[in-house]
Amino acid sequence: MAGNTHELRPKAPDTEKITINLGYVDLGHVDLMVQEGFYSNRTDFIRTAIRNQLERHVEVVRQSTARKNLDLGLRNYTREDLEAARRAGEMLQINVLGLATIAQDVTPELARATIASVSVLGALHASPAVKAALADRMR
Repeated sequence: MAGNTHELRPKAPDTEKITINLGYVDLGHVDLMVQEGFYSNRTDFIRTAIRNQLERHVEVVRQSTARKNLDLGLRNYTREDLEAARRAGEMLQINVLGLATIAQDVTPELARATIASVSVLGALHASPAVKAALADRMR
């Protein structure tokens, strides 16, 4: 039965890898906290620290999100969405805090014809050709 299943759309990752540089003393403190059992590993410590800082500033983030008119979370733009915008004569302003995805079947020409600007705080997933076509519209 498992051989009969087909993945219709690849699952998008729910995280984005980042690299940070820490001084040796800070890194040693993190390792000590892990060694003492407060955290399971370095990543657990860093994620917890980030979440704590975000929670500490939650009201500022909420106000900024509203003021900047950002879509919060995951926002997917399909070829059908962009074709509908083109038929309506509209240009999209993409403003996302989280993950914005432009479908893989969107051509660079369709993207340029329908997307006026792109501002993503988080990650933008799109084909390299679409990203290149929109490079001058990204803030």
